[in-house]
Amino acid sequence: MSRRTRRYRQRIYEALDDIRRQNALHRFGDAYLAARNEAFSGLDFDELRREIAVMKDTVREDWQTHVDTFIRQAEKSGAAIFVAEDGQAANQYITRLAQRHGARLAVKSKSMAGEEIELNPALEAVGMRVVETDLGEWIVQLAGQRPSHMVMPAIHLFRDQVAELFGKVTGAAESDDIAHLVEVARHTLRKEFLEADMGITGANLAVVEDGSLALVTNEGNARLVATVPPVHVVLVGIDKLVPTLEDAARILKVLPRNATAQAASSYVTWIRGPAPAPNRQRELHIVLLDNGRSKLASSDKSRDAWRCLRCGACANVCPVYQAIGGHVFGHVYVGAIGVVLTAFLHGLEAAAELIQACIGCRACVEICPADIDLEHIILHLRRRLAEKEGTGKVKGVVFKRILRNRRLFHGMLRSAARMQKPLTDATGSIRHLPLFFSPLTEWRTLPAIAERPLRDLLAEEPCIFAPRLRIALFGGCAAEFVLPQIGLAMAQVCRHLNIELVYPETQSCCGIPALYAGDVETAAELARQNVKALTESEIDAVVTVCPTCTSALVRHFPELLADDPVMAERTAELAAVTQDAAAFLSKQLDNLPPLNHPAIPHTVTYHDSCHLRRGSGVFLEPRKLLKSAGWSLKEMNHPDRCCGFGGSYSVLGQPAIAKAIACDKLQDIMGTGAETVAADCPGCLMMLRGLLKKRQLPTEVAHSVELLAACLP
Repeated sequence: MSRRTRRYRQRIYEALDDIRRQNALHRFGDAYLAARNEAFSGLDFDELRREIAVMKDTVREDWQTHVDTFIRQAEKSGAAIFVAEDGQAANQYITRLAQRHGARLAVKSKSMAGEEIELNPALEAVGMRVVETDLGEWIVQLAGQRPSHMVMPAIHLFRDQVAELFGKVTGAAESDDIAHLVEVARHTLRKEFLEADMGITGANLAVVEDGSLALVTNEGNARLVATVPPVHVVLVGIDKLVPTLEDAARILKVLPRNATAQAASSYVTWIRGPAPAPNRQRELHIVLLDNGRSKLASSDKSRDAWRCLRCGACANVCPVYQAIGGHVFGHVYVGAIGVVLTAFLHGLEAAAELIQACIGCRACVEICPADIDLEHIILHLRRRLAEKEGTGKVKGVVFKRILRNRRLFHGMLRSAARMQKPLTDATGSIRHLPLFFSPLTEWRTLPAIAERPLRDLLAEEPCIFAPRLRIALFGGCAAEFVLPQIGLAMAQVCRHLNIELVYPETQSCCGIPALYAGDVETAAELARQNVKALTESEIDAVVTVCPTCTSALVRHFPELLADDPVMAERTAELAAVTQDAAAFLSKQLDNLPPLNHPAIPHTVTYHDSCHLRRGSGVFLEPRKLLKSAGWSLKEMNHPDRCCGFGGSYSVLGQPAIAKAIACDKLQDIMGTGAETVAADCPGCLMMLRGLLKKRQLPTEVAHSVELLAACLP
């Protein structure tokens, strides 16, 4: 483990010790989702974000032309324009402007671009005093910290802490009553507006067709900053350009709803030219900031991040952010988009630990108003990081020497099944590991490798004559070697439906562990092996019992093998016929003979696996299966909240974060009182079963296919 990683993990442990902050971030996230759903009621969110994505892509593909047009239009209105190649150039322009005017005090409204280029220290270095006037930003400034969220910068602080900070300013013991604190801020900051020589704002939108700017805020401070001081500076990234006012209106329909779950923000301030001032000369300076944005626009794999509206919603729903907060899961920008922006605006080194901290749950993808597949981009950044730093000696050997060699890989797992017996209890679990492995079983049990793999057990299943359909089962590592009973249950259901199930012998790991570690070469080799294995015989469909494997076959294999014309065609054909077991079986219900309804336990709750719901869009189908089999379904709170497994994330990656996320999921499950929790991902099953067993709780955990098979006559 590198010194950088050790330092980062220490920060994680310190953040996880702050239970008060974790609880607050969870409460906020839950309240946000409920309010957001209400705010978008009656609107087609998916259609709106597709329109925004197309519009932002249009600007990105020809951003220089849009910049040039904006400059011409803004200059017509009397604005002075400066294009800053990087943060240093932007800071030099603004500080020299301040010096030319003899400015001593600058008031600022919230600007993440200002945080990005460290504008405040640059101004202070030339003798200026800078006062943040957004309430959250002022609080953070008084605390000597940086924002922990793009929209709510002081979300990590509590009102008693704020009262203490304000007391240091006023010299009095301040009440922590929120209304009182707001009044203290208003009274204290009012004189700063009147005495300021320069006002500095950001902008949410820069409209090309007329050179105007829009500020979206919930406080009146931005208007004072923009209109009271004699010099107004707007620092805005070139990625904030939109072609027309109509495009701006489209974003304004979505931005407040996604950012703060409001139908509309309190203020939308439009700026075109210097604010009028009788008997006074005023100036408007617009600093168009590149600072890595053009590099992002030209990136083949990451360019979609140019679309970002800076709504901050990806942090609101991120289980990692809720566990450790933005000061740890962020550099300047936080959350999933912060990982990407950090890599392009501050360098890959600054983003290295953030890249590995992402669990890949795709909650950010689901909620993004610009339709950015952030998980896909972060996987690409992991590849870049692996190319630069490697995947580590252990992973390098496992991926390149073992995973690529199916016979060696499978042989080692068979040997491990025999060697693990001294550590395995009667329930097939490993409750304790010795020496430096012991942390892995401190808060959960681990599943033992099955005595016999799935392929051996399926070979003993009876044949079906004159089947209706013929499908190939892709088992995946977990179902093959750890939970073969899932595959056997699938075979049992197929037999009941008169469907022949075949198990191609040369299939192996889907390659996701290697891909998520950044080893694309190994992932591509495994994709090639599996495509050959699964397309050797005539079948009607390929069915998986693991949604992560489904994602590999449908989403990742085509990309990994795109440069191989022959394999690309076969991969596309494979992707077209591949589906998850729940999706496949739900279409077969009309052919399902009557079932035996279960006795006790009879109540089941369902956990939505991340890659099933958000990766494949499958969530109604397993519920349909369970209900058709007679199970009484009781929904838990946050059924689609990540369980914390994340493949190797919970073992080799970030086990401390995984534990925090898993404990949240456990509370949701236990809150239902259900006797059984169902899930369709073997990884989720192992995680949930391990949590429950470690705490000696009686709740059973099963794959929905197992519960369906249990009801067969």
